[in-house]
Amino acid sequence: MRLTEVTYGSAKAIEGYGPGFFRVAGHVLRGSCLITPWDAGPWGGFDDTATPLSLVGRIDVLFVGTGAAIAHVPPAFRTAMEGQGVGVEVMASPTAARTYNVLLGEGRRVAVALLPVD
Repeated sequence: MRLTEVTYGSAKAIEGYGPGFFRVAGHVLRGSCLITPWDAGPWGGFDDTATPLSLVGRIDVLFVGTGAAIAHVPPAFRTAMEGQGVGVEVMASPTAARTYNVLLGEGRRVAVALLPVD
């Protein structure tokens, strides 16, 4: 079997997570965060649609990590994103982080909004 190392270039990959934090490109972010290939920072949760909507035209899919377990996102959040042509895929935060990294490595136009795992 041949293994190929995944490289992300200058893109922001998720390196790890723990109780209340995510490590992205060598930096620790505490609480909810929004991570794109070019930036990583705080996110105000489901009441904050403005931050992920600022990505319209730059991403095709937003992965949403709902914490330790999968949960429904508020319909208004999903409607706001999908109404602007951005797909929303909901999963637990660990799964969302891994999925984001895989698609990031493939050069896809993705971002991830993560609620912390406590």
